Amino acid sequence: MYSLGMPSPTKKMKKTGAAFLAAMTLSAALALTGCTRLDTTSPADARAGAAIDVQARAAGTVDCEEVKCIALTFDAGPSENSPRLLDILKEEQVPATFFLLGKRHIEKYPELVKRMADEGHEVASHTWDHKILTELGPEEIREELERPNKEIERLTGRRPTLMRPPQGRTNDTVHKICRELGVAEVLWSVTAKDYKTNDSALIHQRVLEQSSRDGIILLHDIYPGTVPAVPGIIKALKKQGYVFVTVPQLLAPGKAEPGKVYRP
Repeated sequence: MYSLGMPSPTKKMKKTGAAFLAAMTLSAALALTGCTRLDTTSPADARAGAAIDVQARAAGTVDCEEVKCIALTFDAGPSENSPRLLDILKEEQVPATFFLLGKRHIEKYPELVKRMADEGHEVASHTWDHKILTELGPEEIREELERPNKEIERLTGRRPTLMRPPQGRTNDTVHKICRELGVAEVLWSVTAKDYKTNDSALIHQRVLEQSSRDGIILLHDIYPGTVPAVPGIIKALKKQGYVFVTVPQLLAPGKAEPGKVYRP
């Protein structure tokens, strides 16, 4: 028997279950990063307090304080699907941020790395061999980060300032080495889990369901279902008033600081 004003056993169980689920979700998120606490900076926080570049604004640079921005990012390329993706982005006049893998990707498709940079996309690193950084020693982490950066700089003339850790797993050691190498870490807020499905309609649906202002969309152009989903994603989000930007544009007038982790 329970008194008035007190939750029923059923309600109590629901609340306990919800609290347990929330705790498990948090634990899983912390386990994914490989550290007990992950401090991240949102795009809005990166912009806050930064000096306004009047000349850049006059030249037509996107102001994400004023418009509804979203960043489209692609991991683990280049691949045989990248030329079609670049054609789509060019046709839609959408800039993207590419987090590239070195082994079997940069080394196999150097001309696509150059094309990405030449067509105004942000070219960044996803490590050399997609090793989980939190499972490596400091020197191995440094090698995984430095090698693709050197290749990208050789091909494009510009050294990357951003990287994305494989599976989003990071920790204090990774932050420290990123700071030494001059790169910031970028996570995401939208994932279609396109590594689990080739259903383009499902990929499209998942992206739209999760998208919000200042979002960072994670996709992979190495999977066959992803690139066919991109035109519909772009058109639908444009219709909702979104403006596509690169990750640096999303943070502007702030700039990504080496060793920091950025996530909406």
